[in-house]
Amino acid sequence: MNKMDKHVMVVSRAKLFGSQHFQGFCHHDDSVSYVSRILTHYEYMRRGDAEEDPRFKQPICYIALVNPEHRKVFAYQRSADGKQYVEKRLQGKYSWGLGGHVEPCDRGNGNPLFASRLRELGEEIGSTMPFSKPHVIGYVNDEGNAVGQVQFGVLCVVETTGDICIKDREIAYGSWKTLAELEQLCASPQVSVEEWSKIALEPLKDYLANK
Repeated sequence: MNKMDKHVMVVSRAKLFGSQHFQGFCHHDDSVSYVSRILTHYEYMRRGDAEEDPRFKQPICYIALVNPEHRKVFAYQRSADGKQYVEKRLQGKYSWGLGGHVEPCDRGNGNPLFASRLRELGEEIGSTMPFSKPHVIGYVNDEGNAVGQVQFGVLCVVETTGDICIKDREIAYGSWKTLAELEQLCASPQVSVEEWSKIALEPLKDYLANK
């Protein structure tokens, strides 16, 4: 099946944000739980339609993989080959967020939003050491581009101290990076970094500073 013909989770913009619309990053706060809003109001829509309809947001569990012992984050470059990675808007870009759309198959695992992040993590990479349970640290919303207008990130941290193996052909290259190295990628005019990853960098600094 073509990826754009698959059905994915969406939630109406009005029900997701209410009066609390934000741009950039928002810390997770139990008083305003976007996870709860998503799970209360979600529905499914054909992905091709959802990508063109800004009245809805597609929740994405955006997983940052960190090694707390060495204070490093797993960063990777998406494939620039259209046969390997069909999302033209993100081809060839660097990222430190793993994850993807929530699909109907995730409904049978309790919380479909969190079930999707475990499924996506297992499909994309592996580790020689166990992964920790995902921990939500906040949310990413970027209205400045076509991708961000229809997607909403739930930023999660997963810890591991093991070596990483890449399973997904959509990932061309990946390695552990220090925070300083991630800053250098963001500052380099020769490198294209995904906007969500740029937004997630400061929250990841705060997270590792408290480890």
